[in-house]
Amino acid sequence: MSSPVSLGIDLGTSELKAILMDALGNVLAQTGVRLSVSRRHSGWSEQAPEDWWQACLQALGSLRTHEAFGRVVCIGLSGQMHGAVLLGDDNRVLYPAILWDDSRAVAEAEQLGAGFADITGSLPMAGLTAPKLLWLQRHEPEVFQAIDCVLSPKDYLRLRLCGERISEMSDAAGTLWLDVAQREWFSPMLHATGLEPGQMPKLVEGGAASALLTAQGLGLSASVVIAGGGGDNPVAAVGIGAINAGDGFITLGTSAAIVAITDHAAGNPASAVHSFCHALPERWYTMGAMLAGASCLRWVTRLTGTADEQTLLDLVQAHLPIAESVPLSTPLFLPYLAGERTPHNDPLLRGGFMGLGHDCTPAMLGYAVMEGVGFGLLDAWRAVQSSGAEVSAFALVGGGARSEYWAQLLANILQREVFTLHGSELSACIGAAKLGFLAMGQGADLLAAGMPVKARYLPDPAQQPVLEARYAKFQGLLAAAKSVASGLPVMSGLVW
Repeated sequence: MSSPVSLGIDLGTSELKAILMDALGNVLAQTGVRLSVSRRHSGWSEQAPEDWWQACLQALGSLRTHEAFGRVVCIGLSGQMHGAVLLGDDNRVLYPAILWDDSRAVAEAEQLGAGFADITGSLPMAGLTAPKLLWLQRHEPEVFQAIDCVLSPKDYLRLRLCGERISEMSDAAGTLWLDVAQREWFSPMLHATGLEPGQMPKLVEGGAASALLTAQGLGLSASVVIAGGGGDNPVAAVGIGAINAGDGFITLGTSAAIVAITDHAAGNPASAVHSFCHALPERWYTMGAMLAGASCLRWVTRLTGTADEQTLLDLVQAHLPIAESVPLSTPLFLPYLAGERTPHNDPLLRGGFMGLGHDCTPAMLGYAVMEGVGFGLLDAWRAVQSSGAEVSAFALVGGGARSEYWAQLLANILQREVFTLHGSELSACIGAAKLGFLAMGQGADLLAAGMPVKARYLPDPAQQPVLEARYAKFQGLLAAAKSVASGLPVMSGLVW
């Protein structure tokens, strides 16, 4: 077949995206299907795996009208990490998928303790997969007893595409059940959550062939190869070309992350820094994660009654130009709307404004939110640096990358060059499609190609003194935030 095409599928939390990409890296067609999240109780976050499959079918149905669909030779998968899809022995889904931002397993994460953190690459946290299974064992014993296999979200799509229970190293690393350095299941942590290695899927590398397509009625050949794929962050890294030690990027989407690529497993569990396997062999990445990123801007847009996020951004630029230092009286914002991971590891922590006055405007609140997310990323970056990782320039991807103001503000806060990329909103889909070609023994040149740079933002030295002063105040508010979250009296004279 001439002019082969790869199908890249990215299963996000709010949307499933899919693209058709040729062997030169050109995106020939794209589509997206929205998804919803169920929150049956406070702190819970679930989705129905069947909804993912139906969204996948809808996306493929849309792409099927494009002539390139008939030339698809491979499929690459990317997906939200840390979710738990529970299967019975007949592959029936036993329970709603518990997602990455679900905080029901706080006590179970504490129970697991830090004893294996240097091997699994992370401290036990409520958002990771393993504590969720301990919660199920305690609260849903009948469901737990029926579990025959636990899959990550994108691997459920693979199951429906080929009938095989298979995962790969990067998603497996996010479960807390993997020996991250050895890239194999770690039995002691499985046993700590009441599971056996036989309940885990087979593991392959992200660019390896995992299976052949067997699903009927999709309009695709039975010879289509399905690559191992990977979790959304590492596959996005493949998409943008962040594949070698020293490369780094910031994801600014619903959540946020700051990532450094390494050639060895290098984390700092004590500071809630993750060390995960990359979607490529013999590569890892060190990551600081925030549970709320660009979602904070969406929140404050609604809070202020502003028409949309771009309108609020325009107000911020008009009243607080990025080239000028903001007054120290501008409110501060703690971005812990969903708790926080790096470096605080506290899913119960909550955010807030400090320094509000009668003169506060929507523009000031919008600025404070963007700055607060930036300060949260600086907290995370300093924790990542403590593991020995270093990056001189960060690619910025995700919905927040659309704001030039925010990109420049991040460069000023992090004191690093920040650059945006053309097509980065599809980076996980493109990375998945690249892994598809790798599974065919093709596309090695695409890995190094990356994406064309859209704009570069260098730190503005004139802004550094004010931002450093505001960051010091931001850090000083943490004790008050923890006191409010725990219900304890606010100490040290801080007013919240």
